[in-house]
Amino acid sequence: MPGPDGWDDDVDGAVPFRPMSISEMLDGAIAGIRRRPRTTLGMSVAISTVVQVAGSVAAYFFVGDEARGEVTPDVLLDSIGAQVTLGLAGLVLSAYGVLLMAGMMAPILGRELLGLPVEQGRAWRDVRPRLGRVAATAGVVMVVPLLALLLPTLPFLLLLAAGAHPALVLLAGILGVPVGVGLMVWLYILLVQAVPAVVLERQGVGGALRRARTLSKGRWLRTCGTLLLALLVTVFMGFFALRIPFLIVELVAFGTKPEGGAAVAALAVDTLGRIVSWSVVLPFDAGVIALLYIDRRMRREGLDLDLRTRGRSAAALAGDDEGGEGFIDLWRPAPPPPPSGAPFTPPPGTTGFPTDPAMRTQPPPRPPHAPAPTAPPAPWTGQGPETNPAPGAGHPPAPGAGPGAAFGGGGDSAPGAGFAAGAQGWPGSEGGVGS
Repeated sequence: MPGPDGWDDDVDGAVPFRPMSISEMLDGAIAGIRRRPRTTLGMSVAISTVVQVAGSVAAYFFVGDEARGEVTPDVLLDSIGAQVTLGLAGLVLSAYGVLLMAGMMAPILGRELLGLPVEQGRAWRDVRPRLGRVAATAGVVMVVPLLALLLPTLPFLLLLAAGAHPALVLLAGILGVPVGVGLMVWLYILLVQAVPAVVLERQGVGGALRRARTLSKGRWLRTCGTLLLALLVTVFMGFFALRIPFLIVELVAFGTKPEGGAAVAALAVDTLGRIVSWSVVLPFDAGVIALLYIDRRMRREGLDLDLRTRGRSAAALAGDDEGGEGFIDLWRPAPPPPPSGAPFTPPPGTTGFPTDPAMRTQPPPRPPHAPAPTAPPAPWTGQGPETNPAPGAGHPPAPGAGPGAAFGGGGDSAPGAGFAAGAQGWPGSEGGVGS
């Protein structure tokens, strides 16, 4: 529906201009990729290539001494511990790439929400001033849950490494592993919305983490359910739909036990398959995180209602400058109201009220060429003539006068006697001016 000053905010975009359901957030992430494929897929290909190539190089050089000369499935299966470690490291790097991509997807989907154009390179220009903070915030969001996982499971790992009694190892694992996994999931979901806040609100690392906790308050289960459904879609798209064709090509072309140069080629095909699959699922997961942030802003702070109220002025502010700061200003949260009883402090730069605390007790300065203020006339006390009496207003009685004094009579005269006495001075009356 159009805003109060004519801005039609029901734009035909990928993001609904209202609080979204879980299915709408999943659909919005896919629609954002479909509407802006060059922007979204270009950034995801770059991130996925770095992550997957790093994982393949690590697998080639660090999975046992035999893997340096020959990479075969038998050698890799002989190094189960190293494979698990590399697999977990690959998942951590991929999750870090998702968070980086969420910071880049946030301005794209934010402009889709307002119906603004997203030209090539626009998202990069929005993210570039805060790229270092985005990387640092994503790192904190990853490290804090991993530390929460490590602390409860540390006794289990120490007992396992020391070769303690199997019963003690089993008890430590039963008690520590579920607690660690629970803490890791809880903290990740609590802090995951910090990365979009860095880009759209221009927050620092600490401010973004506080904003994430504020936005997640009371909606942790809904956020967890949304991310869990996104994970299921990721597994289906990333492995079954996109990865299996490359595995089939690898088996048909190189067999189950490639050797020498064939092994390296098989590893290259496998790496290419992972790059393609992650390049598709990465912007989807990142888009869901960005839409979670936008949805929480609408539900908790009424962002959609604020933009509807501002109407065309919000649309003009979003596209008024080439640097994109007008668009960013729309996402900055309003300052909190002052505490009860606190003196009012006007924003800096405003006119009509001094900003210096020493001058706030003085009246505001008069504009140039304005007449000096005059004191109000004193009330008439009955002594002497009244200056500028109001039309039709009677005179108030003098101090000590009776009821008829207001009409010219004395204090002891009968009501209405003042009319007769005053009539002598009227024109045409006896003893008056006209006599």
